[in-house]
Amino acid sequence: MKDILFYNSLGRRKSVFQPITQGHAGIYTCGLTVYERGHIGNFRAFIIADVLHRILVMNGYRVTHVINITDVGHLVGDGSDGEDKMEVSSKKYAKSSWEIVEKYTNYFLEDLRHLNILPPTFMPKATDHILEQIALIQRLETKGHTYRTRDGIYFATKTLPNYGRLSGQRIDEKAVGVRVDIGEKRHPADFALWKFSPQEIRRQMEWPSPWGVGFPGWHIECSAMSQKYLGLPFDIHTGGVDHVAVHHENEIAQVEGAYGILEANVWLHNEFLLVDGGKMSKSLGNTYSLDDIVGKNVSPLAFRYFILGAGYRVPQNFTWQGLDGAQRALNRLENIVRTWRQPTNVHKDIQERFLEKINDDLDTPGALALLWATVTDDAIPEGMRAATVIWMDDVLGLSLRDIVGKPLIIPTDIQVLLAEREQARKEKKWDISDEIRQKILDSGFLVDDTETGQVVREKRSSLEQA
Repeated sequence: MKDILFYNSLGRRKSVFQPITQGHAGIYTCGLTVYERGHIGNFRAFIIADVLHRILVMNGYRVTHVINITDVGHLVGDGSDGEDKMEVSSKKYAKSSWEIVEKYTNYFLEDLRHLNILPPTFMPKATDHILEQIALIQRLETKGHTYRTRDGIYFATKTLPNYGRLSGQRIDEKAVGVRVDIGEKRHPADFALWKFSPQEIRRQMEWPSPWGVGFPGWHIECSAMSQKYLGLPFDIHTGGVDHVAVHHENEIAQVEGAYGILEANVWLHNEFLLVDGGKMSKSLGNTYSLDDIVGKNVSPLAFRYFILGAGYRVPQNFTWQGLDGAQRALNRLENIVRTWRQPTNVHKDIQERFLEKINDDLDTPGALALLWATVTDDAIPEGMRAATVIWMDDVLGLSLRDIVGKPLIIPTDIQVLLAEREQARKEKKWDISDEIRQKILDSGFLVDDTETGQVVREKRSSLEQA
């Protein structure tokens, strides 16, 4: 197997991947908290984890990939105080917490599919692993890492000398400048392992435990489920950079406290997705979903293409203009590969160059550049270009295999509708234009209005609407 380099947030350096078990790689990706629809910032993390998965497979590894579902215990603000996000969403939408979980889990699964993200090997839910979480808390208790307050069982971070090594912020530094009331916590960095249900209110999600009726903290679920499905330690833990200072730091502490070992050998974090150069937030109204993207006549695969255009360790700036550019680039790519002959043999030199790029810490911009260099190199026979692009796409995940060598055929009735729509637009009859566009969509095609006129493309996702 060829060397694969990853930047490890733990240690802050790039090094050659050394699997725990020869020929196998275990990956744990922090999944979605299913209290609402996932946004495009969430999906940058899942696309990057998917590329990682695909790279390992391309290099001959057997991969076990776990993406969890957080359906309890994640409190508003990501800390140990406040309401459970499920309870908040339940009140907001006047549905039970269990109904909220089912609804947004289904959305999450659909969005992953539309983005062509490989199905994980396991997708465990926190609520299905309460006993495992209780067992881990009990082990931490016997090791002397916990204490009890009136509202729950907490992890005492000062019992671990190495606490803070992932973020690089030692425990004494975390306390500097803290002015908020920490209640009965012994240190600001201490975090809840098990929260007690309020005596005056019956929660929708609560379970008996050795300490009293309640529910698990957010961090304990990932440590318990990664142990169950991947063992300890496992190879690679992924997630957004926002998880570094708290969630992943606390996962490491829980496993180290319980077993005296590191939870994962490699910690791979993607940077934030910005919007128009600023922060993505609900208050700004820019936490866009895939529905918002397709509402702009952009395909989910174009969003995937957009994400691949930047290195995962740098903040990426999302703009509608940039996304439109990604859609136009993907349209051009698809239109070119459709015209080719059937695939023959992969170009060996390009194969080596592609592996060099993609194995160097997920260099997706470099991989895309090489893809385009191959697509536009007329010196390479079409059949070889076709085979090489399909092979590259096993990592890029743009579903090109489905269309290479398959010209887009626009039926006569669609051509008639396009002519009618063009005339309606000339006459500024926008309602009629929109009605015709919907008819075209219902027949499996989308229309993009460009400076040079209407451009037709095949509808490749059930999410796409006019």
